[in-house]
Amino acid sequence: MAETITALSEQQISILQDNPFALLNTIDHESGAPSVNAISWLLAKDERTVRLAIDQRSRIVANLKKQPLCTLTLIGAGSVHAVYASAKVVSEALEGVPFKLACFDLNISAVRDAMFYGARISAAPQYEKTYDQRAAEKLDTQVFEAMKKA
Repeated sequence: MAETITALSEQQISILQDNPFALLNTIDHESGAPSVNAISWLLAKDERTVRLAIDQRSRIVANLKKQPLCTLTLIGAGSVHAVYASAKVVSEALEGVPFKLACFDLNISAVRDAMFYGARISAAPQYEKTYDQRAAEKLDTQVFEAMKKA
């Protein structure tokens, strides 16, 4: 039986410090069905904690408040990584950001390689912001600074 990993590797921490593409899997607060959302405002606080910021109007906020268990899916470092965690509200509204973002810490219980056998991820997903690049960079800077202070 494989050993259970309960912390992020240095390589996974590095991925999380570089504005990655990730998927957050939650349980819908109304239907009880699985829910998945792409997110980008996240960073590794340490090897056992991932911090993320979410627009307060997002269903993700209500989902995590009702059922804090979630899975963060990272694609990179040659594989797909499933990070199992429990979410805790850090701040209902981050200061220094032009709109209301809730901040959560994901306390990691397990990290598993979720890639199918015999394959390797050859390139991590990339995305681009489709609105004004300067505005996007300014907002990202504000959000990440506020997350670090929360």
